[in-house]
Amino acid sequence: MSRLDVAVIGAGFIARTHIPAWIALGARIRIFSTDGQAALLAEEFGLTEAASLEEALDWAAVADICTPTTSHHDIALAAFEAGAHVLCEKPLALTPQHAQHMAEAAHKAGRLLYPGHVVRFFPAYVRLRDAVTSGTLGRVAVARFTRAGRYPTWSSWFADPALSGGIVTDQMLHDIDIARWLFGEVASIHAAQRGNPTAPDGPVATGSATLTHESGVISQVLGAWGPPATPFRYTFHVAGSDGTLTHDSLAHPSLHVSGNLAAQGDGVPTGDFGEDPFATQIREFAAAFQGGPTPRVSARDGVAAVRIAAAARQSAATGLAVTVDNTYPHPLVEENHR
Repeated sequence: MSRLDVAVIGAGFIARTHIPAWIALGARIRIFSTDGQAALLAEEFGLTEAASLEEALDWAAVADICTPTTSHHDIALAAFEAGAHVLCEKPLALTPQHAQHMAEAAHKAGRLLYPGHVVRFFPAYVRLRDAVTSGTLGRVAVARFTRAGRYPTWSSWFADPALSGGIVTDQMLHDIDIARWLFGEVASIHAAQRGNPTAPDGPVATGSATLTHESGVISQVLGAWGPPATPFRYTFHVAGSDGTLTHDSLAHPSLHVSGNLAAQGDGVPTGDFGEDPFATQIREFAAAFQGGPTPRVSARDGVAAVRIAAAARQSAATGLAVTVDNTYPHPLVEENHR
């Protein structure tokens, strides 16, 4: 793989997870942020700091957008105008309209746009998808996904739903995307979310969403942001006619199989997580940016996730189930190949 010139925009937590992956691929990186933190990461990782967004983009083949959600749309459009492909941290945008516009702008510019849906690159979820798509679980009827961790107090904008979309759009979007990846388009969603950014023991937020897929599968997504001592944990439980597949990131590093499927023994791989999923994700995107295979996540997936999250917020506000719009203009009809 030839060296890539990458503009990393933003210098927060996500930028810190992306930069080592680009360095491992031999990328030449220029970093820019408006919060004064770019100089720190430039010194730590041996990068070049850009004085402006324009300077960061004027030579870049790829823009890696690691900024707050409401800034994604405008930065992506600037990157496409500068001739760069874009990796944009999830969610693509706060609104479906902005996400759709980003995808259309990429198509018009002849550039690639990929959302940072890193959970698709976690081995446990890859194994789950293999089991579902191969038919190993039989006919899947119901699935449950949970995700919990500390409230993201490292950036104040997370506490403002007008900026982050709240827990549904920021955190639960990961599992909403996984549910759609596994079971297909979402026909309707019923959701609830609550939060208290000034709770005595630390800010908290919870959310739940029940997704009815066009395939007939019912999936439930639960999210929690808790006080600082809250451990990071994710789980899933998927029930099919031939068995169930469960995973708990705190209880064990491998998958637990029960039902008829258990008799197959090593039919579902187990083992450690191997490569950092952020590195796997960026390596796959980098190959696509250089003309390689289509990655497992597309611009359409990013738009779809934002649409579902927006419908979930509407449902939470009204207490009613909301129909999800699954129509896309021609430029977004591409299908995933992995």
